[in-house]
Amino acid sequence: MHRPAVSGGAVVSRVMTVGQAPGSKEPVLGRPFAWTAGKTLFRWFEEGCGIREPEFRDSVYMAAVCRCFPGKNSAGGDRVPDSGEIATCAAWLRAEVRLLRPQLVIPIGKLAIQQFLPAAKLADMIGQKFVAPFDGQLLDVVPLPHPSGASPWHRMEPGRSLLQTALELIARHPAWKNRTSPTG
Repeated sequence: MHRPAVSGGAVVSRVMTVGQAPGSKEPVLGRPFAWTAGKTLFRWFEEGCGIREPEFRDSVYMAAVCRCFPGKNSAGGDRVPDSGEIATCAAWLRAEVRLLRPQLVIPIGKLAIQQFLPAAKLADMIGQKFVAPFDGQLLDVVPLPHPSGASPWHRMEPGRSLLQTALELIARHPAWKNRTSPTG
């Protein structure tokens, strides 16, 4: 893993996103989803939930399975963190959930989804809301596919329709409507 760690900043929110790990540009720009995948992700939220990137970043806590860039794989793409790296970083995610007590968690991509839900096909997970135990809490979880250009899943059916359903579930969730209200 390559430092520095990337954080979404100190945002108190009832909603938390969890990505996989920063890419090569995020450490330079100092924020998660700062490059190509981020453009796609924020377009989804603007079109599906009516929120633009600056407001999103100010009202949603952005976490990740791993906080440092894992480096490139042999094919030149971003390397997926291995199980040891995930285990090393897991305490951070548990502590954030314990501290914020989010009412809605939005894991983005398979690796993030698997931190909250059993492994399954994206078509069986995207477009649904789950109630999942995590570190002694029950969390509402609405998974999203990864917005990477490397995967066409969200650009073709059933991915495109399931993504829209997921964004509708997020937009209607009570925690989304009151993202920055004090937690109770």
